[in-house]
Amino acid sequence: MNSINRVEIADGVFFSSVKDSRFKTMKITANIILPLSEETASENALLFGVLSRSCKAYPDFTALSKKLASLYGADLNISISKIGDRQVLSLSTNGIDDRYAFASESVARELSLLLCSVIFEPNVNDGKFVESEVEQERRQLLDVIDSEFNDKRIYANGQLIKNMCNNEVFGMKRYGTAEKIKAATPESLYNAWKNMLNTAVVEIMYIGDSPSDNAKEVFKNAFSKYDRQPAKNTTQIVRSASEPKHVTEEMELSQSKLVMGFRTDCAVPDEDVIATRLMCAILGGTASSKLFCNVREKQSLCYYCSSRFDRNKGILTVDSGVESENIEKAEQGIIKEIDDMKNGLITDFEIEAAKKAMINMFYSTNDTVSGIEVWYTGQLFDGGFKTIEELSNEINAVTKEQIVNSANKLTLDTVYTLKNK
Repeated sequence: MNSINRVEIADGVFFSSVKDSRFKTMKITANIILPLSEETASENALLFGVLSRSCKAYPDFTALSKKLASLYGADLNISISKIGDRQVLSLSTNGIDDRYAFASESVARELSLLLCSVIFEPNVNDGKFVESEVEQERRQLLDVIDSEFNDKRIYANGQLIKNMCNNEVFGMKRYGTAEKIKAATPESLYNAWKNMLNTAVVEIMYIGDSPSDNAKEVFKNAFSKYDRQPAKNTTQIVRSASEPKHVTEEMELSQSKLVMGFRTDCAVPDEDVIATRLMCAILGGTASSKLFCNVREKQSLCYYCSSRFDRNKGILTVDSGVESENIEKAEQGIIKEIDDMKNGLITDFEIEAAKKAMINMFYSTNDTVSGIEVWYTGQLFDGGFKTIEELSNEINAVTKEQIVNSANKLTLDTVYTLKNK
């Protein structure tokens, strides 16, 4: 994998580029990073949907689509995510690499200008956004919330985090709440947009073969016109839990959900993050993991059972789908597997299989432009960038003793059960 080059082009604005000659396309993404806040998260999420619909130069969705089509069928997408106690609003565009354009045309420059038009010159009149566009995006965002409620696995994981982190901003959804989305107005979105321009930290990512100078110059000129005061983004880390709490909710379900949340006493930039990632993979992150082989296959206590480690927040979660009569047995079975790891009952095969699975997953991200972007964007808050080769070497260097040590730091915080009535 090629290395990344990252420079600061304005106050709190960073431009990163990765050169790769294997692809005929490129990708440019502007990641707008703001502190996750109950007061602003909903309006920020709604705002980004509205911004992606039009701008002054292309005042409706049809005009914007025609412009993208003229740039060799480029596209424009948004996404909203939560990384630690940060809300990350991403606006990205995909297009052909400059070396395939006619008459030395720079598609990268044109797409960068378009992104800047969307961000800096939205379709605003008299201090407010277009009401019809706000209403359309409001309906779509509320539909997303409904879809997550209808997917009970997503819902159960969200409820675990909400209860586990009820005194932390991390307990919020990445898009805030339905109530605040409904309360947002075209005027309040305008204020949210002004706040975003002034206070957001911006990470721009360029992946392609052609030089990134054209794109970098466009963004540098656009941001240089603003006197910005970027907000500091930090994440509250709770190192351990005391007494675990149990939360049960009942609904009419075909399959109950059991989700368990653990504090790991480990988060970026701690040195033992790598060992904890491997420990999580051995526990429930691969097809050869303890939870899959023992709790699911041998004991038949659940339909699925897997673990996930959030290295930015220092939380490990285990989620499973179970029959109602097996909830207690499944919980005990999961705890037993963790206790076995704490006691050093980990085989060489389990360690090697987890290492190979993780490294194979790393290399699979290198197969697409979007995968490369995800790889480096995920490391923006790690304190430094690593190539696949570098991180793979670190994974291979982890010892059994380090894995056992990471397991012994786990403390159970919350058990959430979504139970069939």
